[in-house]
Amino acid sequence: MLALLRAATAADGVRPVSEEAELRLQHGGPEGGRDLLVQAGDAVVGYARFEGGDPAGDAEGELVVHPDARRRGTGRALLTRLEELAAGRPLRVWAHGDLPGSAELAAARGYQRARELLQMRRDLAGVDPDPHPALADGVHVAAFRPGRDEAAWLAVNARAFASHPEQGAWTPEELALREAEPWFDPAGFFLAWRGDPDDGGTLLGFHWTKVHPPGDAGDEAIGEVYVLGIDPGAQGTGLGRALTDLGLAHLRGRGLREVLLYVEADNVPAVSLYEKRGFTRHAVDVSWRRGA
Repeated sequence: MLALLRAATAADGVRPVSEEAELRLQHGGPEGGRDLLVQAGDAVVGYARFEGGDPAGDAEGELVVHPDARRRGTGRALLTRLEELAAGRPLRVWAHGDLPGSAELAAARGYQRARELLQMRRDLAGVDPDPHPALADGVHVAAFRPGRDEAAWLAVNARAFASHPEQGAWTPEELALREAEPWFDPAGFFLAWRGDPDDGGTLLGFHWTKVHPPGDAGDEAIGEVYVLGIDPGAQGTGLGRALTDLGLAHLRGRGLREVLLYVEADNVPAVSLYEKRGFTRHAVDVSWRRGA
């Protein structure tokens, strides 16, 4: 499986499945999910992940075909199986990178673009390596403390992303999976507190950064604005900019040359803000949907 994912990344310049799909491939996922494989001899040449989700809502899927096995019906076979598992429900299928072959297959099967997720990037050369952002009185920034800050973070994450279809629904188990990943580094996970976090303090926002190793999102290691969230009650105070500056400085201090982030294409204020901060559009992931 890993060889398939690496080959597709190298050929297409984008990761072929989401981080969530990779984690569920390794650790399992919610009831109703399925992993589908297509093999040629001992080699895996096709993979799809099916998520049943809420029986009253859409089913979801992702799929990838090895570059050497494309245009031979493997993608169509995997998509057909995903549709069979959806059992008449609407199905959403993610296409990472919006590649021509994916668009051609989706359109031919009657799917329509339902959602676009932009990947934006900027270089880190112009980032202030030692920012001193202005914070409101009584507010300070500290690194995430594993085993102590999970509940507070999950609560603010849920409020900050209440309208987001995936991020706002994170569970303690999903957070724990990421804390166990080799890339997890609490020193790059910044929390903004008002008051003492161990004595009635309030978490106002956070900037969780990530470092992708070489080959994961490019030939070199690259940083990511993994999750940046501000509690609704603290929005409009400049805290988001302050946390952004601290996170970017941390990534530059790691010796990285570039940083990426993901943002919904229809979130016009956020896209505009990131463009003003030097980010440009690099790639797009598309969620294709076909009704029942």
